[in-house]
Amino acid sequence: MKRYISIEKYYAKEFKYNRNKYIIRNILIVVCLSIFFISIYNIFIWNIDNFKIKQINKDIKDKTIISSYNDLEEFINPPKDYNSNYFYYVKMPFYQIDFSNLIDKNSDTVAFIHVNNTLINYPVVKTSDNSYYLNHSFDKKQNKAGWPFMDYRNSIDKLSDNTIIYGHRRLDGTMFGTLKNVLLSSWQSNKDNYVIFLSTLKENYLFQIFSIYVIEKENYYIVTHFNENSEKQKWIDTMKQRNMALINTEVNINDKFLTLSTCYNNSSKRLVVQAKLIKKQKNKKV
Repeated sequence: MKRYISIEKYYAKEFKYNRNKYIIRNILIVVCLSIFFISIYNIFIWNIDNFKIKQINKDIKDKTIISSYNDLEEFINPPKDYNSNYFYYVKMPFYQIDFSNLIDKNSDTVAFIHVNNTLINYPVVKTSDNSYYLNHSFDKKQNKAGWPFMDYRNSIDKLSDNTIIYGHRRLDGTMFGTLKNVLLSSWQSNKDNYVIFLSTLKENYLFQIFSIYVIEKENYYIVTHFNENSEKQKWIDTMKQRNMALINTEVNINDKFLTLSTCYNNSSKRLVVQAKLIKKQKNKKV
């Protein structure tokens, strides 16, 4: 026997259904609008941060003297093979940096870094932790772009076994945004690119790149000191095995190292560039 419902119940059911449909639709509209406005806000803040960083960079370049500098140099741990690229790179002149203006602006300044064929040409800061300069710029104001900074465990007066410098990967190429260039075949095919210049208040350093790779986030590659030679050798072997570039730089336990680290794309992975110290010289006084 077919059952019927009253008109009152039918319309009550329809009303409830339409009401729920209306509520769900409104919730979806609110969620979508919220996402839209949050995205607009984040884009606005991102552009503001970028504008501030570009202004800081312009001021640094206008007032920081960067020039070629030749003076008494010390070659570090030269290989026995005189055909090694080591002897090609040690002929490169240093950059001379005027630190006085940089220190006036930020007393945390400890170095200046330059990587060929990238936009990495920045003063490097260092403080008591590895978090402050993740969201503060060179002027010490809040900025999601951060600033290139040295690991707080490192000493700038006497180089650690492994000196580490971090920087954000910014889409506009600022900070370590152009470090990704090292993965390009055009960058890797240029022999002159495999060096990193690092100047401090006391000394200028030239590092020769020996390993470029992408890896999941870990702590092993950012070890700063080794207690035993065997421990250091194992670390060296691991770093060389990870290398993705077409280079075979001779490295041993007598070397001092520099590690650059940044995020890789939008993942938790890290892009890492590692180099060994090949030359140094005393810097001019500030």
